[in-house]
Amino acid sequence: MKNRLRELRGRHNLTQEQLAAKLGISRQSIISIEAGRYNPSLILAYRLARVFACRIEDVFDFSEWSEEAK
Repeated sequence: MKNRLRELRGRHNLTQEQLAAKLGISRQSIISIEAGRYNPSLILAYRLARVFACRIEDVFDFSEWSEEAK
């Protein structure tokens, strides 16, 4: 799934390590999410959105996924 995680991290001046620490997950998880190799759980997606004070849809692009579900 496509996402804007790297862009949002940059806007908030957060390193991968800092974001991982805020979320209580590994830096490797952040790397994998940013690369689109790992889709986070709904809870983690919600927590990411909360860190950036936005909606989950502002972080993740569900359009590709919803097209596949049709």
